[in-house]
Amino acid sequence: METRIFGRTGAKITFITMGGCGLGYVDQNKADKAVKLAMDHGINMIDVAPTYGNAEIRLNPWIEKYRNKFFLSEKTLKRKKNGAWRQLKRSLEKLGTSYFDLYQFHAVSSMEELDQILGENGAMEAFLEAKETGIIKNIGITAHHDVRVLQKALELSGDIDTVLLPVYVAAIAYPSPVNDFKRILEIACEKNIGVTAIKAISKNRWNSEASYNTWYEPLSSQELIDQAVWFTLSQEGVTTYSLPCDIRLWPLVLDAAARFKKLNEEEQKKVVSAAIENEYQPLFPE
Repeated sequence: METRIFGRTGAKITFITMGGCGLGYVDQNKADKAVKLAMDHGINMIDVAPTYGNAEIRLNPWIEKYRNKFFLSEKTLKRKKNGAWRQLKRSLEKLGTSYFDLYQFHAVSSMEELDQILGENGAMEAFLEAKETGIIKNIGITAHHDVRVLQKALELSGDIDTVLLPVYVAAIAYPSPVNDFKRILEIACEKNIGVTAIKAISKNRWNSEASYNTWYEPLSSQELIDQAVWFTLSQEGVTTYSLPCDIRLWPLVLDAAARFKKLNEEEQKKVVSAAIENEYQPLFPE
């Protein structure tokens, strides 16, 4: 599998990441099969969070056995220093590791939250202390609802090494300031920030009963998934795309990745046109 340099972390990671969310809502046997599938494809990065069901528990035996094979990224929803420290220690224990390659502020959705994180006794203070002692190697931030939060974070702090955000075709088909991933990618390239993309295979919000564990309705045909994954991985600045939150979709995404073709500008325009014709919708704004 193709590898890319993860910005200024310097890590050489695969352009598909094992999304821990998909492992958190299945039993250990199914999780083990999914992890093995990802490893068989050469994936060397894992992205997980305490909010992903039992994902940390499911990954524990794999991390304990293969820790040196993975760039391990973890997250926290805690915005204050003490809470971030407590959750960091719990996650280290649950995963059976002594350090994280990347620790991220998870799903920062407003400027007020960002102010809390970066302010006095904010979570950033815990992150920096942990980095000084080697418990975490790099600092990241993620956003789902409004990518302008990421832009502000990168303006205010020089300590952020990576960002995670939605990079998907419907955001281009129906552009809005809240989903303008292109601007974030430009800044990431300028500052050598690593980028993890999510939601590449999103079609729209669920309009009926959900048939997958993803909170968006995913594309489900191999042809459309090919186009969507290739589109995301062809965006300048994207380092890696994290597998969706349902392991039933993993084989389709991994198949697309195995046949990856970088799309030129004209080919990307065709994918956007097809998204409009097939009535894809952006996840935000609602």
